[in-house]
Amino acid sequence: MLTQTDYRALLKRYFGYDNFRPGQEAVIEALAAKGAALAVFPTGGGKSLCYQLPALTYDGVTLVVSPLIALMKDQIDALRRCGIAASRLDSSLSQEETKQVTTDLISGTLKLLYVAPERFNNERFLATLKRVKISLFAVDEAHCISEWGHNFRPDYLKMAETARDLGAERVLALTATATPSVVKDICRAFEIPAECAIVTGFYRNNLQIGITPTRADQRDVLLLKRLQSRPPGSGIVYVTLQKTAEKVANLLTEAGVPARAYHAGMESEAREAVQNWWMHSDRGIVVATIAFGMGIDKADVRYVTHYNLPKSLESYSQEIGRAGRDGLTSTVEMFACRSDIAVLENFAYGDTPSRESLLTFLQEILTGPTEFDISLYQLANRHDIRQLVARTALTYVELLGVVRQGTPFYAGYEVKLLRGLPEILAEFKGEPAQFVHQIFQLSKKGRIWYGINPDEMSAAMGQERRRIVRCIEFIQEHGWAEVKAADSRMRYTRLGTPNLEELADELYGRFVRREYQEIRRLEQVLALATGAHCITNELALHFGEERDLPCGHCSFCRSGRNAALTESPATLMPKDFPEVEFRTLRATSGESLATARQAARFLCGLTSPAQVRGKLARHPLFGSLEDVRFATVMEWCGN
Repeated sequence: MLTQTDYRALLKRYFGYDNFRPGQEAVIEALAAKGAALAVFPTGGGKSLCYQLPALTYDGVTLVVSPLIALMKDQIDALRRCGIAASRLDSSLSQEETKQVTTDLISGTLKLLYVAPERFNNERFLATLKRVKISLFAVDEAHCISEWGHNFRPDYLKMAETARDLGAERVLALTATATPSVVKDICRAFEIPAECAIVTGFYRNNLQIGITPTRADQRDVLLLKRLQSRPPGSGIVYVTLQKTAEKVANLLTEAGVPARAYHAGMESEAREAVQNWWMHSDRGIVVATIAFGMGIDKADVRYVTHYNLPKSLESYSQEIGRAGRDGLTSTVEMFACRSDIAVLENFAYGDTPSRESLLTFLQEILTGPTEFDISLYQLANRHDIRQLVARTALTYVELLGVVRQGTPFYAGYEVKLLRGLPEILAEFKGEPAQFVHQIFQLSKKGRIWYGINPDEMSAAMGQERRRIVRCIEFIQEHGWAEVKAADSRMRYTRLGTPNLEELADELYGRFVRREYQEIRRLEQVLALATGAHCITNELALHFGEERDLPCGHCSFCRSGRNAALTESPATLMPKDFPEVEFRTLRATSGESLATARQAARFLCGLTSPAQVRGKLARHPLFGSLEDVRFATVMEWCGN
């Protein structure tokens, strides 16, 4: 077993540091002594070192599970510069690159392999891992495993079981945001002893936290005043909606402030360009939705402003934690405006499917063949359930022991020849040449692309599906064609025949409870904003850290006054709402607006597959009640 001196020597040799940050050494020692640990460090607290350094000391590979491809790339580049063998497996790699990583993994060359949680649905990948010694199974963003956490991801629910099935020698969970109840959830799932949960605390004495009550129509003026009166510095302005990001970025640019928008609706190249611009600027301002900031390591962020209310204290803590990582004083400010509440509540309500949709969803997948495959996109559309929600429902059904997921596959391929077909056929002799020729004869020829369905072709040719797929891959590998996989499908095996009515009740109950939790988290944000207390201490207390003395530098400590919010979200239906027009629309829209929840989603501006299919998002009434609370609208629609 290595000594403290040994660990510090490795720390200096590979990472250039003389000392560990708070908590790092305790986590590394817990892994060595108990084989399990949880690291709950604030954003920028050095979580990654807790698996990077131990990886150097163990015989085998350290498997790092992370949902953040940008983080993977950055860390791998840094590790390779330090002389540490690290790679990743994700959808952005070419087939040749994937093959090389797998070869390095099996040969024992790699010390760290980064993967996304979705990778564990691939049976071939799991089979490869079973041939490898996994010395450490590290799960980043581990709060995602908790159903009642602020950022639940269904694929994370299976991580703990996967680590055990693979025989991982040690397990490490890491997160920047976990309340005491989520800490217990993580420890229970990964079988981490309570004493091995290392929580370093959330207090940052260099953050000047402020909460300013304001009206919606005053925010633009207030934001400009703040940015123009402060010393120039790099900053982030967080907003709720994509359209708000564009509007505010334009406003700032026109006022001479270097600002750019960033949100999930932009092309990936455009987002990357904004991120690179901001990373290399000492005064650039990014106006962003929550899509921005994850995995980005920029130490000199001087200002973080919440133009809109954050959706939870967990999100708020993570977002303000991106300021002042260099230890210098930084300002974080929340514009507290009650009119934001309706939009944030609507997001929470919008993900919950109707019980009717869940029942028909279950009937489709559980009353057919024992072995089946689905297109998640098509399945979700047929039952008016958002794709991520449909994936969550499938994961619940799997965890309840009703189905078992297999390896996803592509039902189709699109092929564009880069050489003439006769030239390609000339590369083959005898039966293989006839085989290739028959594939292109049976494919659907477009103007440029050939459409190939391996299952249909397999039946028509009397050949194994895998031989057809391997032929397509062979042609691509030799540079004779460009190949795009299409129609991703998920395989399942039904393990039982449950009572579908009871199962629909169970799933619906879970989604409603999550909906309630999201609303409760928003109430906690309001309590922080309006309470008569030290804001810093109250935020720390949310995460289980009790402080004896006020911080002295939050807006409450400085002024002695809490934020009194004057505006309130609309709780009544507007008197001029065109009720007759809406009821006529609802009567003629078939199943798109059949339930009260579907109708409320439409009026509150929340899209659903059925609405998109019926082109209802273009209707003048779509989003006409986005400023009214969802519960009020749904109750009215149910009468």
